Amino acid sequence: MPEASQPQTLEGAGGSGDGITIARSDVEILRCFPVMQQLRTHLVEDEFVGRVGRQAAGGYRLAFVQETGQVRAVAGFRYIDNLISGRILYVDDLVTDSNTRSRGHGGQLLRWLVGQAEAEGCSALELDSGVQRFDAHRFYLTHRMMISSHHFRLPL
Repeated sequence: MPEASQPQTLEGAGGSGDGITIARSDVEILRCFPVMQQLRTHLVEDEFVGRVGRQAAGGYRLAFVQETGQVRAVAGFRYIDNLISGRILYVDDLVTDSNTRSRGHGGQLLRWLVGQAEAEGCSALELDSGVQRFDAHRFYLTHRMMISSHHFRLPL
């Protein structure tokens, strides 16, 4: 699991701790759970920290937007290299708290992710979105993303 550390505020509005933080401690990871579960409804709170820890061993990172001490948006992401795109920042999960949508938290987090991708020399930021998530698609298209492929799955 990720080691415990002080929160690292990466962008914010002063000394309140508001801004974007990478969750490093178990406590920070667990604080992200209620928002993440709004997207990943199958997740179980008691297993969340362990799952994130196992994914972190493969490069997964969990970032969150905090405002007035509350988690408002969460993104799980990782850097990968593939033949079609080269080095990319892949967003596994991106969700804004349903109680505070349309207040700019998702856009703030997406812009931060783009900045991380640029800083790491990535050629693109990529993500998959469920076909039924029309509001998310509108959000991505508004933020200059394009639909570039279909994703296929074979349940085993």
